[in-house]
Formats: sequence, C-alpha cells, structure tokens
Amino acid sequence: MENTSLIIMVGGASSRMKRSLKDMEGQKDVMDNIPHKSLIPVGKNGRPFLYYLVQNAVEAGYTKLYLITSPENEAFRNLKEQDDLPTGLEVFLAVQSVPEGRTKPLGTADALQQCLDQYPELKQTTFTVCNGDNLYSIGALQDLREERKAPHALISYGSSGFDYTEERIAKFAVMDISPDGFLQDIIEKPDMEDVPKYKDASGELRVSMNIFSFSGKEIYPYLEKCPIDPVRKEKELPKAVDTLVAEQPKSVLCIPRSEHIPDLTDANDIQLFKNLK
Repeated sequence: MENTSLIIMVGGASSRMKRSLKDMEGQKDVMDNIPHKSLIPVGKNGRPFLYYLVQNAVEAGYTKLYLITSPENEAFRNLKEQDDLPTGLEVFLAVQSVPEGRTKPLGTADALQQCLDQYPELKQTTFTVCNGDNLYSIGALQDLREERKAPHALISYGSSGFDYTEERIAKFAVMDISPDGFLQDIIEKPDMEDVPKYKDASGELRVSMNIFSFSGKEIYPYLEKCPIDPVRKEKELPKAVDTLVAEQPKSVLCIPRSEHIPDLTDANDIQLFKNLK
C-alpha cells in the first residue's frame, strides 16, 4: 500500500527549549507567542523550523500532512490558513486532548492514537510518523515510502554519522537489531557499560530518532494497550513498538542510514540553522 501520508507530532510542551531560552541573553521572549519549538523562526528568511521539514516531505513525495497539536493550536491553524507551509500537500490538524484528571498530555503513543481516531482513513493505510523538532532528510523520508517485507519500518541511524558529542548521543535510544535486519528492542538511555552489546556486525551503534512507518490497522491495537511508563507517567510510542515486536517478531524492518540529523532541542541549536534558505 503506497505511503503518501506524513504525521508530525508538534503537541509537546517544549519545556527544555523554553528553559534554555530564558537563560540566554536576547532570546528570552522567543516563545512568548509560540506553542511549540517547531514554529521557532530559523534560517535566512526567518521561516518556522517546521517549514523545512515539510519541504523535505514534499520533495520525498508525500501528499498529505497531519499535524498532531495541543488544543491551544491557533498558531498552527494560522500557519495552515495563511499558506505558510510549502505547497503540494493537503494539511490536516489533529488535536491531542488531555485526559480528565491529568494536567499534561498522555504521551506520544496516545497522540498517535488520537490522530488515527480523528482521521480513521489512516487506519486503512500506511503512513510515516516523526517528531517535529528533527530535520529528517529527503532520503530518510523517501526510504519509509518504499515497498518492504514487513508491515512496519523505522530508520536505524548509525551513530558515527552524527555530528554530536558522545554525551548527547548517550541520551538517544539505541536499537537491538536481528542479523536479518528486524527490530528486536528499543532501549531508552541505556547504561554506558551496556552500549557495546547493541552494536551491529559492522561495529556500528544503531540509534532511533523517532521516525517510523506503520500500517495503521496493525499498529492501532498496540497504541491502545501501550503501558504507561512508571516514571514519566505517559504512553510512549517506542514502548508501543517494543510491545509490538515482542508479540510479532520480524514485523518492524530497520532501514539503515548514516547521516547527521539536525535537532532543535535547546536555544543553542537555533544558530545551527542560520544558513537555511
């Protein structure tokens, strides 16, 4: 089934970015009227960071864009209505509501589930889903559109391709991959002494940057039953995927790539995008 739909998660609170901006001279007011860091102006023309990710999606062949937002999403509605995104896509907004009795959203697995509930056509197709604060390449987005021998896939990045410090890489999730290229486990922030055992046959450490392609019909039950993390108190998408591969081995194909993924995590990262046009 052809994959022409991209879902981008832009409903988070961007707490780390907001804290770091408050500590940086001249940047304290950047997010006063911006609900999510994906809307921070970057590059030579001051376009939202999200613009460049969507531009790559258009060039990769996607024709439908779904943005998962918080209820306070006027800025994203304005972005859509004012045509401030690259042309060539139909744009839809999904709202991740906060469950009764909570003050914060229930996590990324819940966000994707709510999106599929609001747009049931996604349950009958294959789609790509990713974060809104990473600038994934055209090639990575294209890879997830290709026909494959499994219902689901994700990009497995070789950590040697990153232009990040070892300390920052250690905070990413590493992947346990079978010899024939299927996901066996996603390990969030592993202990440093355990990291070597997750290297592949070439000696490369494979890292997840939260970009997946799913069969909507087959992933949905795992979003529903995703357990709540005991520490973060949220339903996280990697945990739903872990449950999936535990019950269905060889259902998630790992597509290897080696390249840097520009990441908008804190205020220091904004300057890294100054040359974007």
